[in-house]
Amino acid sequence: MPPVLDSGFLPASVYNRTFREMAMRAGAVPLRLALERADGSVSVFETIVFAPGSPRFELNLRYVERIVKFLLWQRGGWKVHVGGPKEIADHIRAEYAPGGAREFDAVFMGGVYENPFTVVATDPDNVPNAKETSVPLGRRLDGCRVGFDLGASDRKASAVIGGEAIYSEEVAWDPRHASDPDYHYQGILASIRSAAAHLPRLDAVGGSAAGIYINNRARVASLYRGVPTKDFDEEIAGMFLRIRDELGVPLEVVNDGEVTALAGSMSIGENPVLGVALGSSQAAGYVDHAGNITGWLNELAFVPVDYRAGAPADEWSGDGGCGVQYFSQVGANRVATAAGMEFPSGLGLPERLVVLQEKMKAGDPLARKVYETIGAYVGYGVAHYADFYELRHILVLGRVTTGEGGEILVDVARKVLAAEFPDLSERVNLALPDEKSRRVGQSIAAASLPQIVKERA
Repeated sequence: MPPVLDSGFLPASVYNRTFREMAMRAGAVPLRLALERADGSVSVFETIVFAPGSPRFELNLRYVERIVKFLLWQRGGWKVHVGGPKEIADHIRAEYAPGGAREFDAVFMGGVYENPFTVVATDPDNVPNAKETSVPLGRRLDGCRVGFDLGASDRKASAVIGGEAIYSEEVAWDPRHASDPDYHYQGILASIRSAAAHLPRLDAVGGSAAGIYINNRARVASLYRGVPTKDFDEEIAGMFLRIRDELGVPLEVVNDGEVTALAGSMSIGENPVLGVALGSSQAAGYVDHAGNITGWLNELAFVPVDYRAGAPADEWSGDGGCGVQYFSQVGANRVATAAGMEFPSGLGLPERLVVLQEKMKAGDPLARKVYETIGAYVGYGVAHYADFYELRHILVLGRVTTGEGGEILVDVARKVLAAEFPDLSERVNLALPDEKSRRVGQSIAAASLPQIVKERA
């Protein structure tokens, strides 16, 4: 079921399935990959490849490189153990070396985990065992809270009393091109105070933001890519601690993907949940059976889902076929403009999405095809995610899913799963939250993050 406006799309899920079937028929050998993180946790992934000497051995290189790329952005890690044929490990090492095709990823992971990125060649039996961690997140509904969600095109904030949102707002902004740290600081503080004005008092603030945050300090985030490194280190890294101190209440900020998963879990009331937000970029997070989050990155915007040669490239890493080009405003605009949809000059991506949604509401057949195309991407993408996550509930939310287009998107995705992956279709529930939660659900869930410290009598 190729996307109606993108017949060249080559789904990673179909490619990998076909690869494994071919390798099995040819007498496959095992391959084990392990990714180590700075806290000592380890993720392990097992698959099969063509044996050394096979005339199709070279196919292993592309297959494994794409899986390593997926695992790095899903699980995270600074050291990758490749347990299998040495030629495969050598290829991965070369790809992630300085000057290699994946140099960006190696530098990024090395910075996040504060260790030089390393690839180790070994035998499958010598790969480290899995050592995963998980922690509880949020779900605190007491008191008067503000939750905010920072995207690349807007800031959302909600005033929440006893777990119910009494006020929500969205404010347009352009953080990626703002070099002044004060632009970020004042904008975030303004949203918090605007929502807090609707509360009888402010007990706590919780935030959701793209990027990696540790102990409420920003480590890496595309939202601040316009800020010079020195200013980032001095002003942005500790920005949320300054906001906490200025407000005088508990404040917690975490990756937007984690809050996406939390919002899904709180909405559905069951676990595990993979939450995927189609917004300015793609955000994702995962909640396990216990309702806890893992120590994974879950940055699915940067994992490959389209294996065709010359696939649309991510502007940050330069890699082709990654999720941001399919599951976001970027992807919606790409599909629409390639199909000939015209927009008034000077419009940014958020405004173009509004035009697309208005055309959808008016019954424009091309707008419908755009959503059908994104729905096919989602269906094949979910099947790909199923190789790396245990899936039961998948909640799709974010600005791109607003309106009738979101319903069409999910309907097509379900049809793809039923046609191509019937076993997966039967055991996985793919759903949208209600319309309000689709737009501001993350900021509401974010409000539940901090613990309110009770004063002693």
